[in-house]
Amino acid sequence: MEFERECPAKLVPSGDDLMIPKGAEAAITQALGASYTLLYHGNLIRIDGKDADAIGLTSNALEFEAREDGRIDEDQVWKALSMVYDPEIPVNIVSLGLVYKMDVDQSRGHVFVEMTLTAPGCGMGDVLVDDIKRRLAEVPHVQSSDVQLVFDPPWTREMMSEEAQLETGMFF
Repeated sequence: MEFERECPAKLVPSGDDLMIPKGAEAAITQALGASYTLLYHGNLIRIDGKDADAIGLTSNALEFEAREDGRIDEDQVWKALSMVYDPEIPVNIVSLGLVYKMDVDQSRGHVFVEMTLTAPGCGMGDVLVDDIKRRLAEVPHVQSSDVQLVFDPPWTREMMSEEAQLETGMFF
């Protein structure tokens, strides 16, 4: 496919910023959740879902029905979290077992998420945090969010759901 306009991107896995020029060619390798992973000049790059028009696609924003009581629906929070995908592994962060904790403070309209990465040195940590915050903002009545990266306990493949283990071939 060809970029229809200039588009910001992140190099995977370093997280370095790039600007992809209009007319550049790339191949989509993953189109899941809040972003797209593409092969560009032999490297993986990631673009935000909000920039889907640059590659001829439509935005992938979530739409939830707001609760009449003004409360945050925790199921919607989990659905929003499950729409954030690792840029290299075609599995969402919830199924990967990267989300250690999620708390909702209804009085403040605040969501707190504690998560980890598959590798502590991964340069995509800040990118995933931004993806999570963007997705949480789509949940009705969420006024703010805080996402903290932690590395204790360290992530292991046993933290993945059985479905994710089967999907990635890591079921032993």
